[in-house]
Amino acid sequence: MKFKKIAALLGAFTIVGSLFIAGCGSNTTHNDKVWRVGTDATYAPFGFKDKDSGKLAGFDIDIINAIAKEEGLEVDIQNLNFDALLPALQSSTIDIAISDMTISEERAKSVDFSKPYYIAGNGLVVNLDNTTINSFKDLEGKKIGVSIGSTGAEIASKIPNADVRQFNIIVDAFLELENKGVDVVINDTPVNEYYVNGKGKGIAKVTGEDYDAAPLGIAVKKGNTELLKKVNDGLTKIKENGKYAGIYKKWFGKEPPAEVLK
Repeated sequence: MKFKKIAALLGAFTIVGSLFIAGCGSNTTHNDKVWRVGTDATYAPFGFKDKDSGKLAGFDIDIINAIAKEEGLEVDIQNLNFDALLPALQSSTIDIAISDMTISEERAKSVDFSKPYYIAGNGLVVNLDNTTINSFKDLEGKKIGVSIGSTGAEIASKIPNADVRQFNIIVDAFLELENKGVDVVINDTPVNEYYVNGKGKGIAKVTGEDYDAAPLGIAVKKGNTELLKKVNDGLTKIKENGKYAGIYKKWFGKEPPAEVLK
């Protein structure tokens, strides 16, 4: 009888242990009907926190919401620093990252990108009284502000003798420019223009021609083909039904270029 009782107890422990392990291996709080989306809400007009409502707003926010709606899903958007987005995807903390992110060969090694949803170049922002920086050719030896992990940071790293200062958020780089701590900020042109027409009005200006324009993409974890297919499907639908154009005009005040509607 003792052996039978011991065997029964061992069997019970085995079942309980199996359930515990199964529970630890799954994310019971993850709702399959909700996409967990990461963005850096300091890149207005792509993403920012509305000062009146306190909610996240912007082009990227509207785009991912529209895509999810076409796919019959909802989104839960988390505000993360830009350099934390790819690690969050790789650790499955989020499902999707959308944050004015340029599709690059280096990033594509660790994540998969959707079809392009915007095409943007990088430009320069300087203080109004700066007359010495008029193009990227003038940046040698200058103090340059960029955000960590951005395309601007990659561009700045190739400029001879530059003193590159990286900030967690682009807003801090602009603030450092205002305080004369850096000579110039390299960042995506739409964000630059939004800044100089808003908080930087009367303080800073956009100068020079854009660095090579490149497509922006929505990132998912490497190998998550099912999710990527849904994102691309929803993106195609909003481009075809006119919703994309409506969102584009709302935030940029003009019709989207034909190349981004492909």
